[in-house]
Amino acid sequence: MNKVILTPATCALDMGDGSERGLYVNQDYILQKLKKVHRGISLMYSYYPNDKEWPTRACEIDTGRESTGAWDSPYENYFPYRGGREGLRDNEPFNFMKEIRRHGMDVVLTLTIDPHLKEEDIIPIAKDLRPYGRVLLRINHECTGDWFCYTKRATYQEIADFFVMTCKVMHKYAPNVKMILCAGMYMSDGKLEMEDIFLEAHKAADIWSGDNYLSLHWGWPNDIVSKDTINYARYSVKEVYEKCKLTYKRLKKITGQDKPMVLSELNADGDVAGPFAQSNMMKEFMELLQADKEKWLSAFTFYQFRDDGRLGLEITDPNNSEIGIEQPIMAMYREQLHRPFFSQKIKKGEDAGEFPVKLRWGGAEDAEGIEVPVKLSKTPVQFELHFNDKLIPLNMMIEFNGWWFYKAPGTKYVDLMPYFFESKNAVKKPGTFKLHYFLPPADGMNCPQKGCKPAGDPYEVKDGDWLYNYYAELPELPEISLLEKAVCIKTTKCIK
Repeated sequence: MNKVILTPATCALDMGDGSERGLYVNQDYILQKLKKVHRGISLMYSYYPNDKEWPTRACEIDTGRESTGAWDSPYENYFPYRGGREGLRDNEPFNFMKEIRRHGMDVVLTLTIDPHLKEEDIIPIAKDLRPYGRVLLRINHECTGDWFCYTKRATYQEIADFFVMTCKVMHKYAPNVKMILCAGMYMSDGKLEMEDIFLEAHKAADIWSGDNYLSLHWGWPNDIVSKDTINYARYSVKEVYEKCKLTYKRLKKITGQDKPMVLSELNADGDVAGPFAQSNMMKEFMELLQADKEKWLSAFTFYQFRDDGRLGLEITDPNNSEIGIEQPIMAMYREQLHRPFFSQKIKKGEDAGEFPVKLRWGGAEDAEGIEVPVKLSKTPVQFELHFNDKLIPLNMMIEFNGWWFYKAPGTKYVDLMPYFFESKNAVKKPGTFKLHYFLPPADGMNCPQKGCKPAGDPYEVKDGDWLYNYYAELPELPEISLLEKAVCIKTTKCIK
């Protein structure tokens, strides 16, 4: 029995889950649909605590006039961030953040923030984020555009300076948080859009980013795509790919730095050319990434799982917002998600020794687990994991031959048979398969002392290890209930 280590994919995949265009979908549902975890789940919120309308969601504010566009409101129409000055850490997005981390993924949080807030307004947000491990924080994204509400409140220089100030606050008060700058992309003149204004912001950021769509209906939901409207476009996949790559190269040149490059929003819009073209365009982009010998992109976020328009793996059922209608892109994306290029590596570690075994959870790209070999001579008819009283309280992520399963605290068994329901996964010849157990935080939060709960002001930064790592003990292995032949075969025998 050996320990194993989760390490980064060649290019990680994150998933957008909820925005102005759709509601959050729980991680159990997403896992059942995709059969595999992402590196991170992206959430999108707004924070304008000085506005008289706050914390009403923007779409519910009565402006006294009819809306003329998606961002024609006092502030962005993401759900309100209720931490910070309000301090409602049992509200959203914290419940979703806990669920994401319980399911073995990292939090990727987007906040649009009033750019006139001061350092003392940002410090409480940093304290909010301390217990959530390796958080990726993107603030005031697409900041060289003119469509978001915050760009109408401040100059671009003020927005750039605000980002630099926020970086300094996070690095001091929440060093577990990595800052993403999503700014201008490469232009035909060989420069980045507003590169001089945002140069210091690019230098201050931990991660560089851009948002790009292969096709997009930006007039949604105020109009539809037709020959009589102009609020949409379709682009060359290869040209978009090259523009993103050139953006990264230009950033390295103008900053003298080399940092991870991500695309924080990427998809094709099914509104523009239909759902089949949407799938084909995204597939082409992902194939270009895998064929490129220059591994320049560290991750991208698919925007998003379920969308009220046509920017999702599912679209929201107009009869019931709790139901999604799967699109053709779902099957394509699921197949790509399982490819080695987009998958974390599981590397063999040291001998696990005697039970109980202490395991470290750093995050989706850095965690310890236990590997157990399972011998199969043919496709089983039963393959379950059973948990005794010592194991039932544990929170566990289970990986079997590329598929991931979740065990919540209190769950007594996990059925691994769905892996074999797909004909391609049938056991064609005897062999040994690898089963892996990981222990992400049961309540979704890191903690400096075993058993402590956040109360009042979050933990002070004294011992830095707890900010990055969560530790739990595996007292023993689950029992494997495995049958390769049905117990009851003859009908007459079963009737007796």
